[in-house]
Amino acid sequence: MIVPKKSASWYSVLFHLRGTIYEDIQWRLFVVVGNSILITLLYKMFGNDGPWLSMIPFTLIGLVLSIFLGFRNNTSYDRFWEGRKLWGGVVNTARTITRRILTLIEQTDEDSRHEYIRFVAAYVHLLRQHLRGKWNPEEVKHLLSEKDIEFLEDELNRPIALLQRLADRFQVEYANGNIHPMHLPSLEQGLTDFTNLQGGCERIKSTPIPFSYNILLHRIVAIYCLMLPFGLVSLLGYETPIIVAFVGYAFLGIDALGDEIEEPFGHDDNDLPLNALTTMIEYNVRQRIPDEDLPALRTPNPVTRVLN
Repeated sequence: MIVPKKSASWYSVLFHLRGTIYEDIQWRLFVVVGNSILITLLYKMFGNDGPWLSMIPFTLIGLVLSIFLGFRNNTSYDRFWEGRKLWGGVVNTARTITRRILTLIEQTDEDSRHEYIRFVAAYVHLLRQHLRGKWNPEEVKHLLSEKDIEFLEDELNRPIALLQRLADRFQVEYANGNIHPMHLPSLEQGLTDFTNLQGGCERIKSTPIPFSYNILLHRIVAIYCLMLPFGLVSLLGYETPIIVAFVGYAFLGIDALGDEIEEPFGHDDNDLPLNALTTMIEYNVRQRIPDEDLPALRTPNPVTRVLN
């Protein structure tokens, strides 16, 4: 995620390149502008004898296209914002269940409570890996025992498997009389909240915007930008490539922006900073123990302002 400086000037934002959509569309924009230059030269060579068009159809299509692109981008941003709200819930649930572990599991030894809190810290890392389709035991080996990591190796859904393992620990504590019968549902509710939040994230990841809808918009935007010079050249002459570049940047950029924020759990510069969020959660919950080898909190890169 790009985190601009609070003191950033209007000019610095205007000319910032990293994380802007221009990086994604520059070659498409190059093709569109090159096409308009070629059409402009052909018009100057052949005059009014070419297949030149009126601007009326482009005006009508442009209006409809703008509405559809706006609707599509709103849908993509809804997915992005829902993902952020779900991860906000993960943050709060991790802090809450940590407090409950420390206060509601009364008679067990301190090492066991610390182990359960490290389970919570490991869960958020496993959730991030799960949403990104990865498995890296090195990231959680300082939080889990070798036996627990071996248990996770063959699991398809490792975050859920870890929650089950933590629930089993709670049941043992309850059977040993270390958890009051009125307190066990409170601890279980924390695990349920994690499960529901993870399910919401998985829903976003596994249900993209319909492919046919995206394909239709991509094609209409491409055809519109490539055909636009045929309607402008008889009116603007040599100024046609300049206007086409501006219009192409707007339509291609809005189109690409919807693609980028549609999947908020990836590694793009404008995706959610899941590494920073999971590191912060681990720091918060382990500080309650307290542990000495706490992770360093992530901050935006001072040059690119990227926080991942």
